[in-house]
Amino acid sequence: MLQRLTSIAAVGLLTLGASLPAAAQQAEVPAWAQGRTGAQANSTLAPHAPRLTATPPERIPVNSIRLPEGFRAELWASGMPGARMMARGEDGTVYVGTRTIGRVYAVRDEGGTRRSRILAQRLGQPNGVAVRDGALYVIALHQVLRFDNVATTEEPKPVDLTEAFALPTEAHHGWKFAAFGPDGKLYMNVGAPCNVCDVDESRHAVILRYNPDGSGREVVARGIRNSVGFDWRPGGGPLYATNNGRDWAGNDTPEDTLHRLERVGEHHGFPFCSGAAWQDPDFSARACSEFPRPVALLGPHTAPLGMRFYDGTMFPEAYRGRAFIARHGSWNRDAKSGFDVVTVRLNEDGSTGTVEPFMTGLLDGAAGSFAGRPTDVLVMPDGALLVSDEDNGAIYRISYTR
Repeated sequence: MLQRLTSIAAVGLLTLGASLPAAAQQAEVPAWAQGRTGAQANSTLAPHAPRLTATPPERIPVNSIRLPEGFRAELWASGMPGARMMARGEDGTVYVGTRTIGRVYAVRDEGGTRRSRILAQRLGQPNGVAVRDGALYVIALHQVLRFDNVATTEEPKPVDLTEAFALPTEAHHGWKFAAFGPDGKLYMNVGAPCNVCDVDESRHAVILRYNPDGSGREVVARGIRNSVGFDWRPGGGPLYATNNGRDWAGNDTPEDTLHRLERVGEHHGFPFCSGAAWQDPDFSARACSEFPRPVALLGPHTAPLGMRFYDGTMFPEAYRGRAFIARHGSWNRDAKSGFDVVTVRLNEDGSTGTVEPFMTGLLDGAAGSFAGRPTDVLVMPDGALLVSDEDNGAIYRISYTR
């Protein structure tokens, strides 16, 4: 039987905490419960325990996936517990980061058959992966590793760039999304080390960029609570980033968002404002009118993570240039939402977007259960779209067949 981690121990500590001194109770509160009010003390809501063993191919829910007419889903690769963010190397190898299992996978297509292997393991949440000039960069919380000649070396040894990048060490929202920009610099997020709190605006709730060697650090955007996905609009457009709003503010408050990062260093609201101009009642020193409005609202607690603009030619014209966003799925909401992939169709100047469903079928809303958790998307050279599923340790390939 597939095993899952559980939060029973954490829940038990909170229950026992009723008889502990106040200071001890505070110390026992897990990071995900920070900000929970007294009225929510008995809530059963908690993060979904990840599956850490391989799901047999016949049990991966490809047949449950629903797509617009003319699209087709197939299982592209499996056997990678915890598969999350993806990056494609120059030779076609797809590198896959993880969080809780601490691995980085390499997936190669060998004559139509995809084979995966563990490239690195025992790392601290190596979620961020990016490739440039034959080198794979892996960001595992504050640790930055570069694997040179990764495609041609059987067991590449990493070059440790941790000291050069000097990232914060906090684990809460410390997992990274990473990508090289059109300017050749390495971009990554640093989330807020809390649910909601005052932060050092130069170190947390930011998107950063560096030269590949870790020099030239620059804050690209501030006030982004936790972005685990971003991309540049095709045709020389600006950077767009997903953002996860705070928890424990209600089932429908605030909404998660998509932001356009036009000006370097611009502040996007956290912790004061989020969603559809929702003012956080605990942080009212600055008003929502001070910050740029999100480009699109992505639903409350849907956990939008990986995103890519579609720059391929396989999909119909209507989909070209759209942002495809993997919504990992809610936990801080009584009625689950997300667990899908949506598209955002931008207006001509890119200032606003319309959200439309694309890949659905993994959430059974009536039963309150889910069969998979989309985490990242990646456009392939042939125009197909890869979608990683952390819960099943799998990657789906979405193609257009009409």
